[in-house]
Amino acid sequence: MLSNDGTHADLPLARSNALVRATGPAVLAVSGPDAFISPDWYGMTDQVPTWNYVAVHLRGELLALPPGALEPHLNAVSDRFEAGLLPKPIWKTSKMTQGVMDRMMRMILPFRLVIHSVDGTWKLNQNRPVSARRGAIAALQAMGGMSADVARLMADVPEE
Repeated sequence: MLSNDGTHADLPLARSNALVRATGPAVLAVSGPDAFISPDWYGMTDQVPTWNYVAVHLRGELLALPPGALEPHLNAVSDRFEAGLLPKPIWKTSKMTQGVMDRMMRMILPFRLVIHSVDGTWKLNQNRPVSARRGAIAALQAMGGMSADVARLMADVPEE
């Protein structure tokens, strides 16, 4: 989870993950919304299908954190994402049977990526005429979900 000030990202890793032995320089690739784009939506001839996406690469130093950092991190992540499921009661680690929770916690290790740089990339049909982008935006909005998220991002691309 990214810190509020954007200086680091805390992440739990399974003890069996090879990354737990690879502390040091690291890149964390974060994918944003993405969607297939049909050439039919452009209202233009001689076009091919494509994929629109947003991605960010966080570059920095991967550090192991002390074991005591794991439970507060898991609680913070759970609180954040469970809040999006309201009115369902928020799941808490306290709902777990102590022995079961202890076993699960031994399988996970806490890490922090101290961020040195951020590189973003996106493909949102910014190379297409405005009329073609509008056609793709309308089709994606009608699909809803992540496709509508891509449509909102495409709509924010300045019109030339």
